[in-house]
Parts: sequence; C-alpha cells; structure tokens
Amino acid sequence: MGKNLIEAINYRRSVRVYDSQKEIDSEIVKKCIQQATLAPTSSNMQLWEFHHITSKDILKKLAIACLNQNAATTAKQMVVIVVRKDLWKQRIKANLNNLNAIYGEKNKSEYSSREKFAKNYYSKLMPIIYSDFLGIFGYLKFAFSWLTGLFKPTYRQLRNSDMRIVAHKSAGLAAQTFMLSMAAEKYDTCPMEGIDSLRIKKLLKLPLSSEINMVISCGIRKPEGIYGERFRIPFEKVYQQW
Repeated sequence: MGKNLIEAINYRRSVRVYDSQKEIDSEIVKKCIQQATLAPTSSNMQLWEFHHITSKDILKKLAIACLNQNAATTAKQMVVIVVRKDLWKQRIKANLNNLNAIYGEKNKSEYSSREKFAKNYYSKLMPIIYSDFLGIFGYLKFAFSWLTGLFKPTYRQLRNSDMRIVAHKSAGLAAQTFMLSMAAEKYDTCPMEGIDSLRIKKLLKLPLSSEINMVISCGIRKPEGIYGERFRIPFEKVYQQW
C-alpha cells in the first residue's frame, strides 16, 4: 500500500461543516468521480450513475432534501450516487460489445473455452440472474438454487432484493473510491444517508426504478466540521484470523 493511499485513508473524515470562503475545483471533483468508476463492480455491470451537482440553485434544493443537515447546507458541491439496476440489459449489451471488440468476429468453433465462457456469461447467465417478473421469477430461481445447494456449493442470492443489494454494494465501493480520491486531493466529503430519496429523484429527474445509494457533500473542512477524534471499535474485537 503506497504512502499516498495511507495518507488519504487517514485524512478522510466525515466533514459536517465546510468553509464558506474556500471553493473547490469542479474539474478535480469530476476527475475523482472518474476514478470512482474504476472501483470493483459485480460482473462488471456498472449499474450506477454519478450526478455531480455544482449549480447553487440545485444545491439549495438538494440540501433541503438532505434534511438541511450541516454537511449539506454548507457544501460547495455534491455528488449523488444512483443505482440503476433497471439498466441491466444495456450494461449486458455494452459488455458483449466490448468482448466482441477484444475477441473479434469468429465462427463459434474458433473461440477458446475462456472466450466462450465470457460470451455465454453475459448472453445467457446474466439475463437469467437479472430478469424478474413481480418478484416471482426471483423466488423460483432462489428455490432452485437452494435445491442445488443441497448437493453442491451454489450461488443463492437470486431474488430481486438480493440483486438490489448487489447493485448497492458496487455503488458503495465506488463511493468509497471517490471519497479517497477526494482525500488525496485534500478535499473533504461526507456521505449522507439521511435523505428524502423521492424528492432527490424528482429534483434530478430520475426514473422511479432508480435508487439513491447516497449523497456525498464536498468542500474544504472547517476545524469544527469534524465532530471529535476518530473512534473505532478496538481492532481485536472485529478481526478474526482462521
């Protein structure tokens, strides 16, 4: 682990009051968002969107939707991380197009076993995993996986609720990558989950099928913006080695 990463990890704090006299460069924030897209994502599906808010008018409205918490009302910019599980068909197509660009056009018999697996993964397996109808298909897949699991290890998280969690985990990894990238620039952030997600979706004109993962406020910290020394449960209480 490089020194710069360790410094960024130690520097990052959830800052709840930003300095109103200090601006941040929107291009640097954009670069950090771009770095966030390099975070790990389940099956490379990238079921996320990043809404970078710089408009003062929208910032004010967004702060209200964030329940007027200090981290929102004093923020210079904000980033809304949105889960777009509804875009799974488009993301599958994008991955297949990428594989075709890498492998080239061939007859089926000319593909290696690894290439065949990759193409089948997106063309056959992913549609089965992500497709659903009123939750019914998800429970059928869930039941089938449990029956299979009686005889061998199998993937079990196949309900619609499970796939939502998968998408949100990927978005969370991207959020952390973004915040560490910001910390490396000596910019501060605060991830906020105390939000009115419906109002935010209306404000950003998002489809109802989308979900707000979190809103991250951005700025330069004021000393009082960090509420005390960092507290963590003792490491030996949370660490187990087997």
